[in-house]
Amino acid sequence: MSASPPRVLITGISGQDGSLLAELLVADGVEVHGTVRAPADRELVNLAAVREQLALHACDLAVPGRLRTLVGEVGPTEIYHFASPTFVPESWREPAQTIREIAGSGAELLQAVRDLAPEARVVLANSREIFGPDAPSPQDETTPCRPGSPYGVAKLAVHQLIGLARVRDHLHASSAILYNHESPRRPETFISRKVTRTAAAISLGLADELVLGDLDAVRDWSAARDIVRAMRAMASASEAGDFVLASGVGRTVRELVDVAFAVVDIDPAEHVRVDQRYVRPAERFDPVGNPHHAREQLGWAAEVRFEELIAEMVQADLADLATRR
Repeated sequence: MSASPPRVLITGISGQDGSLLAELLVADGVEVHGTVRAPADRELVNLAAVREQLALHACDLAVPGRLRTLVGEVGPTEIYHFASPTFVPESWREPAQTIREIAGSGAELLQAVRDLAPEARVVLANSREIFGPDAPSPQDETTPCRPGSPYGVAKLAVHQLIGLARVRDHLHASSAILYNHESPRRPETFISRKVTRTAAAISLGLADELVLGDLDAVRDWSAARDIVRAMRAMASASEAGDFVLASGVGRTVRELVDVAFAVVDIDPAEHVRVDQRYVRPAERFDPVGNPHHAREQLGWAAEVRFEELIAEMVQADLADLATRR
């Protein structure tokens, strides 16, 4: 008797990572369920290509018990948990809400899997923010965790709960420690999209300048579609674990700007202005991940070149802005 096909539940399916993963799974003929904020029938731009192949469920993860009910109803064989706040500065304004939405939903999901779907493969999206600002570079799965924000504290709580669930409840639960990963679906509040969007706008005569903070700040940028491939590999692995998912290469904001403006053949020096209000204290070490463990255990490596990724984002912003002129 053949095994039943996988049934996947993706929380936050309409976001960047959730929608890219949904497209990957649908292409392979997988039954995909996803959570969205109510109402479930509203326009979901990121899901346009696969909307008709998905089972969408309106779900407010801030409502206790809703996620547990959904796990019981769907009976998933794989779960990818993306739904949570993603903008670190906001966690300082709403620390209590951040802890509830990140740590609370993660704990509820793991408890639901233990009680209702113990054979499910579970991958929870985590963050390099668990390491904090003083972690030696590059960071890997053994780097001590000393988060420097409420967001990082909440993510660390989930990360530790995942480890406990593997040991105590024998769940196939994995923590994806994510570094910056981008696509044209990245919200404009993130610096990568702010840069590509503004470069496109300037080239179309819709903006005059790009205002940024420290141009020498370093980040480890990857393509989001590479990252979701890795998370799928985590779910398929014979053993669950923690995996740093990163390119392993640090690049400055200045490099990001130069690459983006080169796509539209504009000199950034004529349009980029540094505002000291946006300059954060210098980090002691660069936030760069070491993906060696993912390479060794999952056979995964980032494939999309940085220049290719940024060019794709600029071109997508050009196309979108051109329709709004």
